[in-house]
Amino acid sequence: MSPQRDELMTVRQVLDELGGVSRRTFYRWRELGHGPTAFKLPNGELRVWRSDFSTWLRELEAAA
Repeated sequence: MSPQRDELMTVRQVLDELGGVSRRTFYRWRELGHGPTAFKLPNGELRVWRSDFSTWLRELEAAA
């Protein structure tokens, strides 16, 4: 069994996975420090590692 490769998600992919959360809400979460870990590419676009996104969701679930 080969190790699973991580993938970079766009903001649009993150929003779609969250069931259509608005872009404004996503950026507000980031301002407040509540969103998934993301980083900026040299062109200014944000990316989120799928593994970081999954960890963030598990942490939300555990806190609920």
